[in-house]
Amino acid sequence: MIDLIIFLSLLVLGYGAGSWAEKRHYRSIADRENATVNLPAVTLKSVDVPEHKIQSARLVYGSAVISVDYFKRILASLRNIFGGKVKSYESLLDRARREALLRMKEMAGNATVIVNVRIETSAIGKHSQRKNIGCLEAMAYGTALTVEE
Repeated sequence: MIDLIIFLSLLVLGYGAGSWAEKRHYRSIADRENATVNLPAVTLKSVDVPEHKIQSARLVYGSAVISVDYFKRILASLRNIFGGKVKSYESLLDRARREALLRMKEMAGNATVIVNVRIETSAIGKHSQRKNIGCLEAMAYGTALTVEE
């Protein structure tokens, strides 16, 4: 009986620590998004700016590898058996994409706008070929334009 209590206590502790770390990462993302809100990143191939006003154009990119914690992976495996929405994988995708966009914006520096933004995602790790995803990489890339005023 004591072994079961210890196991359940460790399970709850691990799940709580993983949830705390995820919430902390979300707060960090929100703060950094607020700091870069003035740098638009759009999927348009071009903007309505005369070519002679463009001072520079360069490729910028950001990459992030995010992992779901072990305990949420166990719960997601159970959800895969019974079906339904797998919230731990949804938050994994959301965090990876947003982090990659932020890193791309950081690389853009003092650019005016980032155009033709694309986001690629891929599962990585030894379980990536199966349904049990361990880590996810997101890569955002685009063209940073600096426009004279």
